[in-house]
Amino acid sequence: MLFHSTKQDWFGNIRNDVLAGIVVALALIPEAIAFSIIAGVDPKVGLYASFCIAVIIAIVGGRPGMISAATGAMALVMVTLVKDHGLQYLLAATLLTGVFQILAGYLKLGALMSFVSRSVVTGFVNALAILIFVAQLPELTNVTWHVYAMTAAGLGIIYLFPYIPVIGKALPSPLVCILACTIFAIFAGLDIRTVGDMGQLPDTLPIFLWPDVPLTLETLIIILPYSAALAVVGLLESLMTATIVDDLTDTESDKNRECKGQGVANIGAGLLGGMAGCAMIGQSIINVKSGGRGRLSTFVAGALLLIMVVFLSDWISQIPMAALVAVMIMVSIGTFSWDSLRNLRSHPLSFNISMLGTVIVTIATHNLAYGVFVGVLLASVFFANKVSHFMYVEKSIDEKSDTARYKVHGQVFFNSASKFTDEFDFKRVSANVEIDLHLAHFWDVTAVESLDKVVLKFRREGANVTLIGLNEASATIVDRFGVHDDPEEIDKVLGGH
Repeated sequence: MLFHSTKQDWFGNIRNDVLAGIVVALALIPEAIAFSIIAGVDPKVGLYASFCIAVIIAIVGGRPGMISAATGAMALVMVTLVKDHGLQYLLAATLLTGVFQILAGYLKLGALMSFVSRSVVTGFVNALAILIFVAQLPELTNVTWHVYAMTAAGLGIIYLFPYIPVIGKALPSPLVCILACTIFAIFAGLDIRTVGDMGQLPDTLPIFLWPDVPLTLETLIIILPYSAALAVVGLLESLMTATIVDDLTDTESDKNRECKGQGVANIGAGLLGGMAGCAMIGQSIINVKSGGRGRLSTFVAGALLLIMVVFLSDWISQIPMAALVAVMIMVSIGTFSWDSLRNLRSHPLSFNISMLGTVIVTIATHNLAYGVFVGVLLASVFFANKVSHFMYVEKSIDEKSDTARYKVHGQVFFNSASKFTDEFDFKRVSANVEIDLHLAHFWDVTAVESLDKVVLKFRREGANVTLIGLNEASATIVDRFGVHDDPEEIDKVLGGH
């Protein structure tokens, strides 16, 4: 079974995986260079990292067909470290980042993705689509008309080529776009910006490189905050991307294995002179849209990236940036969830606010972690508020036995605890009070304290209080934290009144 699964992951889609890997490798080059520039390091640091991370994650990652490499989100976290302490400390921080991510995998933190609601995932996708598009604008400002014409032609090839009979389905249109635009630009002698203008490509293979930093507590104190931030941002973006690729391919992935895989890949990158990276949603979508599904596509993308920049740099440097801009605009359009705009009226207001909050914060800070954090926070607040509204108490009085019966429905927790207390009538107290909890659940200490308050208030008024129907889970937390059976606690719970 394991052999069959491994064979399917690597060799179940060879032709499409290889072609998709070629497209991704070409699109990775300018991005890796750009992210290196953002981080303030030599372009080869980003290129070596992208090669190393893609190759390693193809083998040990939990999501086949997903592309990981140097990313902008990670580069933004590194800027201050590189500026203040230099490249060697960045390499050390990259190694520690990998260790943190491996620990996260063993602690099964990948399961935390279940707390990320669909509204946050949608907002994350939309924000990333907008950021990808905005990142292309510098290539489209203060340029000649040739650039606009080539970008438009590239988009035309990408969207129209698939309609050509037979060959249209055989080759990925983004690859055809890059090849066609490059050939035309070379033969026409167009004076437009190329990949070579982004920065000098490396001319040697990466070598093993242990960071040249002192192994002291002072070094650890310097790199620890950056490594922790890199680990969180990297895992967050990787797990979100894995969820999106799961949806696109209608398959499941092992999130905890992905955490460990990202850690191993970053340790490998740090030892080969590369910066920390994570999954790339844009490149992953290029891969999926180009037919890539297996681990082979990710491996080919990484291996081919290194071969091209080291041995074919003369050719690669001539690729017009306009062709790659066309590919990234296609990614931006394909990434954006257009249904989220069409469904703004039909979706609940809470869904729309969580989604838009994620988008706005991500775009404002250029930090996906902040956007997702705000989105999850908003979604949690709305959920807690919604659940608290479903908590209510039915009251009935038996005059013969002078008994007041309260039947509690719903979830009692921090947000509904005060509402729970307010549902009881302490002004007209019967001799006997029966509180039926068959249809209720107590979740936290705040809920238990509210129950204590109700019971003790009734007892202070002279009522005989009986609790019935407490389920096993609620009984456990009430027994542990409840004090209503301890008379000495009455003053404490009721505030000394």
